[in-house]
Amino acid sequence: MYLGIDIGSTSLKAAVFDARRGRLLAQTGQRLPLDVDKTGKREQDPAALIRALSAVAGSLRHQVGNRWAKVRGIGLATQGGSAILVNRKTGVPSTQMILWNDTRAFGHFHKIAARFPPRWWRAFSLRDEPGMGLARAQWLREKWPRLFKGNPLCVGAGEHVYFALTGEWRQDACHALQSGCYDARHHRLTTRPLAELGLPTDFFAPLRRGHETHPLTRDAAAWLKLPAGVPVAGPYNDHEAGYLSAFHVSRHPLECSLGTAWVGNFVLPPACRGGAPFQLCIAAPTGTGRLVIMPLLTGNVTLDWALATFVHTDHKTALARAARILSEQLLPPPGLVALPWLNRPNALRPAHTGSAAFFGIGPATTHADFFRAAVAAMAFEFARVFDPVAGSGAVDSLVLCGGTAKNAHIRSLFTALFTPLPVHRVIETELMGARGCLYAFDPKIARAATEPVRCDAGLDRKALAEARSLYLETSERLYGHVRAGKPYALTMPEKK
Repeated sequence: MYLGIDIGSTSLKAAVFDARRGRLLAQTGQRLPLDVDKTGKREQDPAALIRALSAVAGSLRHQVGNRWAKVRGIGLATQGGSAILVNRKTGVPSTQMILWNDTRAFGHFHKIAARFPPRWWRAFSLRDEPGMGLARAQWLREKWPRLFKGNPLCVGAGEHVYFALTGEWRQDACHALQSGCYDARHHRLTTRPLAELGLPTDFFAPLRRGHETHPLTRDAAAWLKLPAGVPVAGPYNDHEAGYLSAFHVSRHPLECSLGTAWVGNFVLPPACRGGAPFQLCIAAPTGTGRLVIMPLLTGNVTLDWALATFVHTDHKTALARAARILSEQLLPPPGLVALPWLNRPNALRPAHTGSAAFFGIGPATTHADFFRAAVAAMAFEFARVFDPVAGSGAVDSLVLCGGTAKNAHIRSLFTALFTPLPVHRVIETELMGARGCLYAFDPKIARAATEPVRCDAGLDRKALAEARSLYLETSERLYGHVRAGKPYALTMPEKK
C-alpha cells in the first residue's frame, strides 16, 4: 500500500492506495482552521498541521486495520507560497503560518517591485515580478526583528511537514518561485534577490531533486504507527502533483484546477517559446520541457464571496441554491458583466486591495444576476488567459479538476468556451494531490480516473459570444494596463 497526503489551503486530505493497481482502499480529510481578519490576515497554526496529519493517519489506520503496517511509501503534496519562521535545527516554529493569499505584505511587494524592473526578475525567474515570499520576509523582519537574530529558516507547509516526517529540509520548485529564490532558467535555487534585499542567502530550504525520497524517522514512525525507514517522496506543489495525476489523459493536456486558486497547468515543449508575467515555470516532472503553472488573478475566494453575498451566507445552502440559479439561466442578463479580480491590488489605486467590479447594473438587476455574472466572468477570465495556448496546438485537451469542476453548469461553460478541444473531468478530484505525489513510486498509481464532458445543448451560443465579447472589452479597459493579468503568449516552432 501507498499513503498519499495532500495539504491544501483549507483542508488536509489523505488516502491509501493498493500497490498493484492503485485502487483506493481508504480516504479521509480534516478541515484546517483559518485565522482571518479585515487586515488581509490569513494564517494557520503550524502545529495544527501535524495534529491534523496524526488524526487522519489514525482514521486511515482504523479503516485498513492490520494492513496499515504494509505501507511501503508515503507521498506529500502541499499548497505553496506559505511562510513560517522556524528553528533550522529543531524545526520548531516561531511564527504562525502565513498563507499564500495573505495580503498584509503587499506594501513591501510594491516597494521591491519598484526597486527592480520586470526584466531583472525575468532574467532568472521567467516572470515579471518578485516572489511574494520576499515581501513577506521583509514584512516579518519589520514586524518581529528579534526573530531574525537567531538565523531562522523560512519554510512553507511542505517543508514543515516533510521535516516532521524525515528530519530533512526540502522545498519544491514552485514554492521556491513563490518565495522568490528559484532560477527557472536553470532549475536551481538562486541567492540574487536575497543578497540584494539583505536577507541571509540560506534563508530558504534546499530544493527537492527530482523524485527523491528520504526515510521516515523513528519519531515520525512512532506517532504514525508505521515502520521506521518507509521512503517519503516530496514535497510536491499541489499543482505539480495534480498534473502528475492528469497528464495521462492525452499527449498534451491543459489541466484546469478550479480550486482556492484557479490555475492552468501544461508542459511547454522544449522547442516552444512562451510566457506570461504571472507564470510559474519549473522543470517538467514527467520529462523534458517546462511545466507552466499559470495562476489566474481570481479563484474560489471570488466565487465564495459571490455565494455568500448574493446567494446565502451558509455555504452548503448557497451551493444548493446556486445550482438552481444556474439551471434556470446560466448567463447574466445582456449588458451585465463582472470583473473577478477580488483579492488583487486595485487596478486604479494599487495601494488599496480589491479590483473586482460590476458594470451594467440596472434597476432590474437581482442578486441572482450578480451571481451569474461572477460565475461567467471567472470562466471568461480562464478562457482569456489560455486562448492563445488552446488555439496554438500546444495542448490537445482540457482536464477539469478542483472543487468548482464538480458543478455541471461551469463544466458546460468551459466546454463551450474551448470547443473544439475535448474536455474531461477528474472523477475523484479531491484525491488528485494524494495520488499525484505517489508518482515517485509508481506512475500508474498516480493516474486519476476521468470521464468526457459534453456541453449543454441548450446553451445559447450567440448569447455566450456576446457576453464573452463584453467581458473582454470591459476587462481590457479596466485591467489592460496591469501586466500581471496579461494572457499567456506562445510561439510554436514552424513546421518544416
